Amino acid sequence: MPVSKHILEQIKKLIPPLNGTLHKGQSGRVGVLGGALDYTGAPFFAAISALRIGADLSHVICSPTAAGAIKSYSPDLIVHPILHEDQTVDALRPTLSSLLSRLHVLVVGPGLGREDYMQKFAKLAINIAKDQSMFIVMDADALLLVGNDPSIVKGYRRVVLTPNVVEFKRLGESVDIDPKTPAEERAALISRALGGITIVQKGAKDIICTNTGATSEADAKLSKVDPQDSTEEQVIVDVPGGLKRCGGQGDILSGTIGAALAWGKCFEDGAFGNKDIPTSKIPLLAATAGSMVTRTASRRAFAKQGRSLVTEDMIPEIGGAFAELFGGEGEKGWGAEVKL
Repeated sequence: MPVSKHILEQIKKLIPPLNGTLHKGQSGRVGVLGGALDYTGAPFFAAISALRIGADLSHVICSPTAAGAIKSYSPDLIVHPILHEDQTVDALRPTLSSLLSRLHVLVVGPGLGREDYMQKFAKLAINIAKDQSMFIVMDADALLLVGNDPSIVKGYRRVVLTPNVVEFKRLGESVDIDPKTPAEERAALISRALGGITIVQKGAKDIICTNTGATSEADAKLSKVDPQDSTEEQVIVDVPGGLKRCGGQGDILSGTIGAALAWGKCFEDGAFGNKDIPTSKIPLLAATAGSMVTRTASRRAFAKQGRSLVTEDMIPEIGGAFAELFGGEGEKGWGAEVKL
C-alpha cells in the first residue's frame, strides 16, 4: 500500500523552499550525539545524511577518541569532542546546554556505545533537549536508555524511536506488550504505552505509528501540543529498497529523519509555511519522509553496486532519492539548470 497522497502533501509542506527567502540555519540545524572509541562511522553516516537531504548545518557531539576520525571523513561536519570520559555530568551540563540551544533536533545513538559515561551523557542530553523543546531521534544504543527507564521519554511527543527487529522486541518487553500481539499492532501499543511518542518499526516494510491517547497538562506543555489532541495514526512505508542489508543504513535513516524534524521545527517557528500542520503530526511526517528517502537511496545504490553495496554508497544517492520522491515545481539543483 503506497503512502497516501494526503501524507505526501503534508510532508511537502515541511520542506524548506529553495527560493532565496531563507538564511543559513533556517533549513535545519542538526546535532548527532554519539561516537566513542570504537564507533566513528555511525555518527558520520547520520550527520552527513542530514546534510545530504538538505539540512543547513550538522554537528557531531562525541568523545575526543572519536573526533579525529570523524573530522577526517568530511570537512562539512562540525565536530565537538566534549564528551570526556573523566568528566562529570554536572561539569558537562553548561557546555552541552549552550550547544543544544543552537540546534533544532538531537539525534542520539549512532555510535554511542554502551560505556557508562556515554550512556550518562546521552541521558543528560535528552533531558536538556526536552527542556529546550527540541525534537529528538533515538536509535541504536540510545534505545537501551528507554528500555532501562521508559520515563526518560514517556509523554514527550517530540521523540521518534527507530528500533530494528531485536531492539523492537526488547522495547515491547520493557513496556509489557503481550508478545502474542499481532506484529502489525505492536508499534501502536508501544507508542501508547510510552505516552504517544512516534515509533518506527523497521523491517521489510517500515511501520510508523503515533498513538497518543490523552495527555497531562504538564506533558502537553513540555511537548508543545494541545492537551486535547489525541490521535492514532499508522503509516506503512513499502517503498522498494535495495536487496543488500549492511550495517549503517539505520544511521542514514536517523540522520534523514533528524533533518526532516529540523525542518518541522523551522516550520513550527514560522521560518516558512503557514503553520497549518499541528506539532503533534510533525514526528510521524518526518519519520515517513526519512524512511522513504532511505529506502529509495538504498534501491538506487544497489542498482549500481549490487552485492558489493556498502552504506557509504548510499550517501551520494540521497539527493536523487529526495528529488525522485518529493521534487516538483520550484525544486532546483538536481538534474536541471539553475536560473538565478
